[in-house]
Amino acid sequence: MTLRIIVSGFIMHNFIDLIDIFERNFFGEYNTRLVKGADEPIYLPASEHCPYHQIIFAHGYYASALHEISHWCLAGEKRRLLEDFGYWYVPDGRDQCQQEAFEKVEIKPQAIEWALCVAAGKHFDVSTDNLLGAGETDRFAFKARVFQQVLSYLESGFPKDADTFIAVLAKYYQRPWPLNAEHFQFHEVNDQAVNEIYL
Repeated sequence: MTLRIIVSGFIMHNFIDLIDIFERNFFGEYNTRLVKGADEPIYLPASEHCPYHQIIFAHGYYASALHEISHWCLAGEKRRLLEDFGYWYVPDGRDQCQQEAFEKVEIKPQAIEWALCVAAGKHFDVSTDNLLGAGETDRFAFKARVFQQVLSYLESGFPKDADTFIAVLAKYYQRPWPLNAEHFQFHEVNDQAVNEIYL
């Protein structure tokens, strides 16, 4: 049993709530659990070492959990049988070509993440995740592409599990639902914005 805390419109976000909500809505159907990790996030399919699939997020960070859930929502049935969904990934330290490829594959999951954040009443900003790399990022242009994907999802529909989780988060945190374009504030990213997933 978790306790939702809302004080004068300010929502306290606790990763334990996300674990509980995810468990109640998805474990029975998908044999998948959201797990607090001690290091980098990763998705691990069930194996001889663990009888259920694990979405492991970083260090108990609420935003990391939402980001990893977004990737899971986007992944199809076959990809959910592969470690990290079988996706290409080059860690922090990417060059320009690698960074552009990274941002291209991050548009859809970050659009889903943005919707999950809105449903939970949580601040969202794009993550380019390349503090140590030489590859440059136009954060405003990248966020504009993510925003266009949000609008596309609002028109054509989010992936099934994303749609489910958006609805349950909005209900839990007493937020407006269904979502529409007015719920997403898009403005130029501050040059001093931290180039990582917000905690």
